[in-house]
Amino acid sequence: MEKCCEMKGFLNFLILRLIAKQPMSGDSIREEIQKRKGTKPSPGTIYPCLKHLVQEGFIEECDNCGKEKKYVLTSQGKRAVTIATRQFIQTFGDFFNEN
Repeated sequence: MEKCCEMKGFLNFLILRLIAKQPMSGDSIREEIQKRKGTKPSPGTIYPCLKHLVQEGFIEECDNCGKEKKYVLTSQGKRAVTIATRQFIQTFGDFFNEN
């Protein structure tokens, strides 16, 4: 099976899904999670995940995104987020269809 992101606490998965939509900085990821969850994760939560995702080859710094440090998916990251999304839907999709 192809290497995929670990969905520990779903944070890696959520970060990959957010970055898949557009290049994002750590702060913009924190703000987007706050919009969805109601609380803003600390930098000490987000930046270690970003570092891990870079080390695993799923994301990289964007070279042409301006002065702010932003991240984009690598080709490996695009495959990983596709696989992880499929796994998420297979695992949890039926919860959304129950009455």
